[in-house]
Amino acid sequence: MSSQTRLTRAYKNALRIKFTDSDKFILFSDCHRGDGSFADDFANNRNIYMHALHQYYKNDFQYIELGDGDELWENLFFKDIIEANKNVYLLLKKFYHRNKLHMIYGNHDMVYRNSNVVKKHFAEYFDTAAGKNVPLMPTLAFNEAIVLEHAETGQEVFLTHGHQADFMNYVGWKFNRFFVRILWKPLQVWGIKDPTSPAKNYLESLKIERRIKRWIADNGNKITIVGHTHRPHFPKPSENLLNFFNDGSCVHPRNITGIEIENGKISLIKWLIDTNDDGVLQIVKEYIETPQKLSDY
Repeated sequence: MSSQTRLTRAYKNALRIKFTDSDKFILFSDCHRGDGSFADDFANNRNIYMHALHQYYKNDFQYIELGDGDELWENLFFKDIIEANKNVYLLLKKFYHRNKLHMIYGNHDMVYRNSNVVKKHFAEYFDTAAGKNVPLMPTLAFNEAIVLEHAETGQEVFLTHGHQADFMNYVGWKFNRFFVRILWKPLQVWGIKDPTSPAKNYLESLKIERRIKRWIADNGNKITIVGHTHRPHFPKPSENLLNFFNDGSCVHPRNITGIEIENGKISLIKWLIDTNDDGVLQIVKEYIETPQKLSDY
């Protein structure tokens, strides 16, 4: 099965969500939430991510995660991840209770395509204060793709992780997972990069992006937003380019990037730690690409 066929299948089987210009979405991907060890790339940006999520929750955004939220290649046991990031999952639970949490699986959390694994991980967690298991997100579901469909114009926004265009990280993901767990996680502590990751292999990233762009060109230049390569990308309507978007990742050095959809507009943003005029550290949001009307694409 070719990458084009895999992307088409993901699109056809996608969860469809109606939206209007009054709806607000934040799209993050590639958080790679780990166990808090030296090999945990997410740990450095956890406070930035938590602050950003609090702001989006307060402002009534819907949260969409485009895959690789949990690092299930390097970490064998999910309990280690939730113990290191319990505050994150409890905040995601708040979105869940508002029916504003939408999850997509990627190659590093590919096991979530199995609903039994999702239920095992998210149905409940051990509350140390209560001394017993309590519900977490018992009906949480993961999808391979989501299509946002505008209720008035019918315009579609196709959301998926993007590993469909990466043979070894889609078809051969178990093989890659084995080598990451056995070999590359210990070496990562010493600063040696994982060659199976497109995020750390520039030429491989370009190949993956070309395959996704070819699918977009063959499917009516549909707005398509992915993650996987960790490379933010945002075309402007005036540039007359293919409608290929990438929200980046939450494991950039000292910042996280994402895509916002609000008031019928789309933008590429980043959250980072900065100082104010008094030298006080603060977490701020900046636009990498300013809001553009979805209807212009």
